[in-house]
Amino acid sequence: MPLQNRVDPAGNIVAVSARGLFMGNRGGPLHNAARQIVRKQKNESWIICLTEFKNRRRALMQPGLYTELFFLDEATALAAGHRPCYECRRQHALAFADFLAQAKGLPRLTAKPIDALLANDRAVPSDDASRRIGAGGFSSLPDGVMVRRGGAFFLVLGGKLRPWDFSGYGPEIVGTHNEIDPFYLVTPAATVDAIRQGYKPILHPSAMD
Repeated sequence: MPLQNRVDPAGNIVAVSARGLFMGNRGGPLHNAARQIVRKQKNESWIICLTEFKNRRRALMQPGLYTELFFLDEATALAAGHRPCYECRRQHALAFADFLAQAKGLPRLTAKPIDALLANDRAVPSDDASRRIGAGGFSSLPDGVMVRRGGAFFLVLGGKLRPWDFSGYGPEIVGTHNEIDPFYLVTPAATVDAIRQGYKPILHPSAMD
């Protein structure tokens, strides 16, 4: 029986067997003694980590320690509201901070203000009007952001969409505007700004098939 530790682009934590390219956490333990998820976060520090770093080994969901979460790829983790870890992914974390600061017209941002920006974006309802994508909106979105229609998620790549799944991406489709069943932006606005400015999320190999 797989543990409940996989994260979808909306930030939901579910139980599936696939592991993905990246690990992460949300500031501490989200699980109880039975290794069941009982809270969404411990604090606002939602990070994206490597699955291997300095030969460290740990059992999953240990009592009192942070809950290990797993993502298909970095685009998925960023969409869920996480940002690169300053320890195991320092160069990526600094690049993300620099690009986000450039987008905001600010000096380099540190972890705490980035976490606050992402927390504010995560608080925006998934069906809020500000997230709705209008006609022709896909052409203005940078590669690596995620959108959804209903319960289905898609990666934006080259102005087209790649259907997302816990195991990888499906064949590309053309995103068509539909007033009755519209698309919504999933990736937080601050992260979209960083990507638009030049940050390049690491994608699962299936995105290039």
